[in-house]
Amino acid sequence: MKEKVVIALSCGTNDTNRATRAIHLATIAHKEGKDTTVFLLDEGVYLAKEGIITHVRAATGDVADDLLTYLQAHEVPILVCTPCASARQIQPGDLIEGARMATAAEFINLSCEADAVISL
Repeated sequence: MKEKVVIALSCGTNDTNRATRAIHLATIAHKEGKDTTVFLLDEGVYLAKEGIITHVRAATGDVADDLLTYLQAHEVPILVCTPCASARQIQPGDLIEGARMATAAEFINLSCEADAVISL
């Protein structure tokens, strides 16, 4: 049985280093064979809006868009907090491929089932 990892990200363009690092950690977890899920909340939901992540990169040179492309290609779930997105006028039709709206209850259930939860 695969170990489950949930990466919770609450920042977006307001902290490009942390945002990129979270996407990087999700990529590494998946490459290491972990059952990986990304949950975006608060400002992190902006990263799931089409066209936003292309401008996000870390000081290390890592590009969030390149890392996200890997996650999308490997069908890693990218869950977007519904009330967080709604408060920022982000609708389901605005989301990147592979992302979907999700509830706090889903986040709690995923976290309780996970072997590790990483919050950035």
